[in-house]
Amino acid sequence: MEYLVGDSEAGERLDQAVAALAGISRSQAQRWIDEQRVRLNAVARVASYRVQEGDVVSAEAPTPQASSVEPQDIPVSILYEDEDVVVVDKPAGLVVHPAAGHPDGTLVNALLHHCGDLAGVGGVLRPGIVHRLDRGTSGVMVVAKHDDAHRALALQFHDHTVERVYRALVRGTPKEDVGMVDAPIGRHPRDRKRMSVAAPVSREARTSWRVTRRFLASDRSWLEIRPETGRTHQIRVHLSSVGLPLVGDPVYGRRGRSAPSKQLGRPALHAEVLGFDHPTRGERLRFEAALPEDLASLLEALARRESAA
Repeated sequence: MEYLVGDSEAGERLDQAVAALAGISRSQAQRWIDEQRVRLNAVARVASYRVQEGDVVSAEAPTPQASSVEPQDIPVSILYEDEDVVVVDKPAGLVVHPAAGHPDGTLVNALLHHCGDLAGVGGVLRPGIVHRLDRGTSGVMVVAKHDDAHRALALQFHDHTVERVYRALVRGTPKEDVGMVDAPIGRHPRDRKRMSVAAPVSREARTSWRVTRRFLASDRSWLEIRPETGRTHQIRVHLSSVGLPLVGDPVYGRRGRSAPSKQLGRPALHAEVLGFDHPTRGERLRFEAALPEDLASLLEALARRESAA
């Protein structure tokens, strides 16, 4: 595999550039570099070497090995599937991949059971997670079945050509109909599990929002969200930073007036639309995930309260 370093990667560390260009994690990129699988202009370099525009990065992916993650028969709604990708409607409460505290019962476990033609990503026979949704977020996700598909999709996310539309119920009723939050996001300086717009080390992040309905009696608003970048917890952090925290968010939310939302049990966030170019055929695909029952019921309750006010 060969990649040409563009303007967006110029000045980055080699491991960062390889991760972005090859569509793998930074830790995987570091392993490839340590294993002498990466060359920059035909020369082996250390992970910290800074790449320049026009450099040629070549990488040799390892042969896929058996995954240590066990397949599990977990129901998952498949919106689309072919030999390259699978598009799912992830329910709230389902963790995307195994991690500390969640060794199994994840979307990856479910897809390992479901996908009989999995070629493997990053040297391991497992589905390739190109982007993530938080455990409490529902909605549409695309997952790659092999390295080429993973790399092509990752580049689209990196270049911000993927269409992503979310729906969110927030506390507050802004006077404006539309808005944009343009604030870098990084790890919280005191709580490493949280993200912050006041972090000492951060990366650019932009989120646009539009009010589609106001529930004045409950001080709530139903928003359409379009994130231009994909930072961890971006929507939750950005909306909270401008006084519009998500209803049900235990980390970035805040207490508000009483409203029929106490039983939601998760942040009121749904990934409604995902549009991307097919990684091998090139045609534009667009998928929608219907609003889940918990959010639909909550909106109905808010509408009844609004009518009675």
